[in-house]
Amino acid sequence: MDLKRDGLNRYRLPRRGKMRVDAVIYVNERLFSLLREDKSLEQLMHAACLPGVVEPVIGMPDIHEGFGLPIGGIMAVTEDGVISAGAVGMDINCGVRLIRTDLQARDVDRATLRRLMEAVEANVPTGVGKKGKHKGITAGIFEDVAHKGAEAVIEAGFGNRADLEYIEEGGCLPGADIQAVSREAYSRGSGQLGTLGGGNHFIEIQEVVNIFEPALAPRFGLFQGQLTVMIHTGSRGFGHQICTDYTRRLASAAPKYRIELPSRGLACAPVESPDGENYYKAMACAVNYAFSNRQIIMTDVLRAFSDVLGSSAEQLGMRLVYDVAHNIAKWEKHFGRRVLVHRKGATRALGPGHPANPPVYRDTGHPALVPGSMGTASYVLVGTEKAAETFFSVNHGAGRVLSRTAAEKKITKAEFEEAMGEVLYNTKNYRDVVDEAPLAYKDIEQVVDTLVGIGITRKVARMRPLAVIKGKD
Repeated sequence: MDLKRDGLNRYRLPRRGKMRVDAVIYVNERLFSLLREDKSLEQLMHAACLPGVVEPVIGMPDIHEGFGLPIGGIMAVTEDGVISAGAVGMDINCGVRLIRTDLQARDVDRATLRRLMEAVEANVPTGVGKKGKHKGITAGIFEDVAHKGAEAVIEAGFGNRADLEYIEEGGCLPGADIQAVSREAYSRGSGQLGTLGGGNHFIEIQEVVNIFEPALAPRFGLFQGQLTVMIHTGSRGFGHQICTDYTRRLASAAPKYRIELPSRGLACAPVESPDGENYYKAMACAVNYAFSNRQIIMTDVLRAFSDVLGSSAEQLGMRLVYDVAHNIAKWEKHFGRRVLVHRKGATRALGPGHPANPPVYRDTGHPALVPGSMGTASYVLVGTEKAAETFFSVNHGAGRVLSRTAAEKKITKAEFEEAMGEVLYNTKNYRDVVDEAPLAYKDIEQVVDTLVGIGITRKVARMRPLAVIKGKD
């Protein structure tokens, strides 16, 4: 493909064929060669063919092939454009939240870390298809969760109202309507609130090892040597079923809207059509579900820490730093106009003073949370004014270089154990999580430095993993 260098760490894929706009990909020299190894560039080209798309379609440094839009892809459309389930993703509002503590990591030995892991696992079901432990409460508020998001579970006793200030969109995306959700999606979602899932989802106990912004980090509640907890999960089977349902529905509906689909994965409908509006309503339900899911899990993690350490979460200084969404479509204002931004495997990163920041971070910009793979570092970043060129978006993680199947075939036990080093993990059989090994992912340092190097983001803090909890697929 005719990629042209367009400045430092930036390449342009000029419009050609049926493309309506250019695509721009952010990679440095070391990541550039990985672009040729899958179909992610082709998928960006396909997205650039859709009606109403705004220039440019964007690929983040962690870009890799996905379903429809590549993971690490960003697509904005005008009000007379289209909405695509595949450009949001299967795991709607897969996202990350970070919990800070007053604890020094050096004061928590490996035996205590193991006890903390066991207590968290006792509270939070992990693995595919698992049911939550709060069904007696969550089943009765399921529709409230879909419509009101994290506020609904806070009202049911999971956390405090102050938490809403530290969640993207205040924990609720407006416009949800459970009537737009299929019976099968409803059934899959109603029992899974408060569960982690499998795949790349995790709960990780970390140590802050670097502070890059000494004046800003305390505003986020972070300090060097600190113990933190990161939670990464999404809308579980509920969101997956909604994406599956609407990909099928939108693909069937495309001919009546005279839309030529470049791929089935980008099945879409006009934003303002009945099909487009119904997908948005259903997607918003899954977004709100995921915010609520992470809120419940956080409450259970705090309880586990309190039980093991013998102090209340408040006494331990445990509170939410921020919660960001990765797979979402939202109405935002960019370049003076209202557009629907699809972020798939990408994180919003508003700079200081941006009016869409939550009030608590209005003058600093909100934290952008970027997890690495199990065994490698995670980052807290903040966007800058220059992030306007990416629709105020940054990468959401490291990005895969090996598929799950390839990782299972290629990575040996010795290689896995060497890559994990001293990091504790919650399975006796490495094969349960080998597809998530550090060797299956890009170098998080290269990925983060790509955007930092051109001033789109700034590093605030770097955390290393101490203990990782994952669920079996």
